[in-house]
Amino acid sequence: MKWQQIPLGPLQTNCYIVENPDKTCLIIDPGEEGNKLIQLLNQRKLKPIAVLLTHAHFDHIGAVDLIRDTYKIPVYIHKQEEKWLEDPRLNGSQLFMGIEPIRAKPADHIIQHEGNMELGGFSFYVYHTPGHSPGSVSYYFKEKDVIISGDALFQGGIGRTDLPGGNSAQLLKSIHDKLLSLPEETYVLSGHGPVTTIGEEMDSNPFLNGF
Repeated sequence: MKWQQIPLGPLQTNCYIVENPDKTCLIIDPGEEGNKLIQLLNQRKLKPIAVLLTHAHFDHIGAVDLIRDTYKIPVYIHKQEEKWLEDPRLNGSQLFMGIEPIRAKPADHIIQHEGNMELGGFSFYVYHTPGHSPGSVSYYFKEKDVIISGDALFQGGIGRTDLPGGNSAQLLKSIHDKLLSLPEETYVLSGHGPVTTIGEEMDSNPFLNGF
């Protein structure tokens, strides 16, 4: 298994392609520039089997319907945000001037619980990591020492909590109880910015000094 980070859209939201040797792949957070993403997938002859969302803020879902419809694949989201794809107020696209309201079709599958998940030839663990938003999840690929954390944890930072459903105490608890419990060598693939590791953030992230 290998992965690729692709910053998309004006906010440079990181979309991730997680790929198996048979060229099947998962698309995580296709936030914008769907045609650019499709071109890359087709050039590499990849075969998407699902779209996984870490959460449903507008900058993570802008190309969901284009990718879903192009490849005829399902979309997965946590139950606490199952209505957000259709609602510009909840997904935040209505809250910022200059942003076109986003209304995507409902997700095909709802993530109900934390735990192991298997899709095609992919096996990973889903952590519920709320705080940035109530349905935020992180996808942990143990065999590759990788966690895709959405907007929970960044290099030197944590997610904002001033959007609908945000809660700073809850976010810090999610980071402490879930993410910082992983091995220090685990790569953190964030929703924005560069790749970091759990160990680096434990040592130097100013928001986590108390941990």
